[in-house]
Amino acid sequence: MMQSENLLHRLEELNAIGVALSSERDIDRLLETILVAAKRITNADAGTLYLYEPENKQLKFSIMRTDSLGTAQGGTSGNPITPYPIQLIDKDGKPNHSMVVAHVVLEDVTVNIPDAYTAEGFDFSGTKSFDKKNGYRSTSFLAVPMKNHERQIIGVLQLINAQDRESGVIVSFSEDDQHLLESLASQAAIALTNRRLIQQLEDLFESLINLINTAIDDKSPYTGGHCERVPALTMMLAEAANHSRLGVLKDFNLTDKDRYELKIAGLLHDCGKITTPVHVVDKSTKLQTIFDRIHMIDTRFEVLKRDAEIEMLRGGRTQADYQALIGQLGDEREFLRLCNVGSEKMRDADIARVHQIAKRQWRNAEGKLADFLSEEEIENLTIRSGTLNAAEREIINRHINVTIKMLEALPWPNHLKRVPEYAGGHHERMDGKGYPKGLTRDQMSVQARVMGIADIFEALTAKDRPYKEGKTLTESLTILGKFKENGHIDPDLFDVFIREKVYLDYARQFLRPEQIDEVDESRIPGYTP
Repeated sequence: MMQSENLLHRLEELNAIGVALSSERDIDRLLETILVAAKRITNADAGTLYLYEPENKQLKFSIMRTDSLGTAQGGTSGNPITPYPIQLIDKDGKPNHSMVVAHVVLEDVTVNIPDAYTAEGFDFSGTKSFDKKNGYRSTSFLAVPMKNHERQIIGVLQLINAQDRESGVIVSFSEDDQHLLESLASQAAIALTNRRLIQQLEDLFESLINLINTAIDDKSPYTGGHCERVPALTMMLAEAANHSRLGVLKDFNLTDKDRYELKIAGLLHDCGKITTPVHVVDKSTKLQTIFDRIHMIDTRFEVLKRDAEIEMLRGGRTQADYQALIGQLGDEREFLRLCNVGSEKMRDADIARVHQIAKRQWRNAEGKLADFLSEEEIENLTIRSGTLNAAEREIINRHINVTIKMLEALPWPNHLKRVPEYAGGHHERMDGKGYPKGLTRDQMSVQARVMGIADIFEALTAKDRPYKEGKTLTESLTILGKFKENGHIDPDLFDVFIREKVYLDYARQFLRPEQIDEVDESRIPGYTP
């Protein structure tokens, strides 16, 4: 009766182990759970889990445990595996049946040995050497193949020294032990195969995301690192917010699933840019389309200078008038070149001067008199800040709508269902004046607000944009502080960004040394320590 109750208890334990195996996500912890469970249900002192590498025809040590010696290698122990893999084919090219675990794989059988020192047919010289060196006595062995749902061997479980549950004396592994271990090995193999498959699918999924980001970044040499830097900064700030115990963020907590969801959102936050025209993304000057059209205006100035010279030579203009006009045309040419750069804000007087120059007459390629600048050129040269006109800015802004459309069309699993929300909210503002949905702070998740700050700070400090130099930390934080004051970004996350020095961690990883200046946090607008 006692033996029957013990077996029933072990069967119940086996069922509980199966549940635990199916819920474990980390492969190292999964392997460790398998080995520890195998030792527990058989009351074995030691055990090793090998993983089969069919491409190399070898068994690789994955986890080793010996309780009586207090030794642990592999898994979550932090100690590296020291033994070399076991080859299934020997130096002569013959099957290696002398090693127990190799024989298990080659023959697809379970091997149960009562005493290694008296067993025949296997080479236990290495075991005996280990015993002598460590004062150990390896006696009973039980090695079982781990087969997945396709009956393919993916590993071997080997246990050493079964112990009597009452006396602790080393005994042979019983028939019940063997059946239980074979059942566990089958469950373990399926759980491991499933986990590996999920991991492979996740790796494939992330690789496809990186493929999209590579295509986006490769379209433009000026945004090559944006899709890498924004996710990195997003996770830095999210972790800082997770550790904050002040204000409204004290209840913000991230689980591993939350982190993965936010990571994926960060990687996909600009996927809609795959549809954005290159000439808009790369527009480094106001007149640039496929090429910078300032050179066409340069040519017109040369035409005016030529015409003025011809007029002087024909007696229609004095030398003094000619020299004055040449000087004026030179000034206007340099002024329009400066306007074209777009790095400075245009004043009203500058805009008025552009319109004045535009009224000059020149003889075009058709020989007709025409205004010096077209309406489209005037529109671009009078852009007050930056290089994009209203239509082009709308094209750039449209990428977020495309991002949301693309992401919402995907069949997200439950643990990733908020990716579209996080990725699609990084251009919203706390005051509801952002785009595309005009959400307010209360309508946005913390994660989306985190991504908004990360996107702005990356843009301010980016050293690879065609229309500006990367700003220093002080310059960038000053602008970010003003964004806090005008309701653009989340005030609490901004304070965490400064207080936890997230900006400095990011700078050390991604910015040039000359951008990393000494920041006086007390002078950052809007910062509340």
